[in-house]
Amino acid sequence: MAQFELKALPQRPAWLQEFQAFIMRGNVIDLAVGIIIGAAFTTIVSSLVKDILTPILGLVAGGIDFSNIFITLKGQHEPTLAAAQKAGAVTLNVGVFLNAVINFLIVSFAIFWLVKFISRLYRKPEVAPTDVAPSATEVLLAEIRDLLAESRPPLPEPADAATPLSGPSPVPGPG
Repeated sequence: MAQFELKALPQRPAWLQEFQAFIMRGNVIDLAVGIIIGAAFTTIVSSLVKDILTPILGLVAGGIDFSNIFITLKGQHEPTLAAAQKAGAVTLNVGVFLNAVINFLIVSFAIFWLVKFISRLYRKPEVAPTDVAPSATEVLLAEIRDLLAESRPPLPEPADAATPLSGPSPVPGPG
């Protein structure tokens, strides 16, 4: 019967340990949860746009189906986008783009209100400033300032503004 030797397992590379530390940080986990919830939220909003708002907007605009607004660049023009794509026509899908823009605006508007609501929940009450006594350091600095001001000899009286200063003038005068 053959014997097998167990060799020591190879040591994990340093980059793998760094990656594990990075992934296990709280911010990365929060970001991943946010992305998953955002994807689910986007699916809901996409359905809202596609299945509810777009038909209402189309009805208001005279029965226009936005998804069938397209420009045929090459090939035979078909009545619907699906038929044009099936026929192999090259199309500019204006209606699909409009749906995406409407979708984006609704998602961003909903996220704005969600963030505003969450910010209101986490808002800390503002503490009104009270009359706080100066700290020990401030008291000590004020005493030092006062002692220095008392021990300094008085400054000489300033020269009269009309009396010219001695020495050459830093600004050349007229001629």
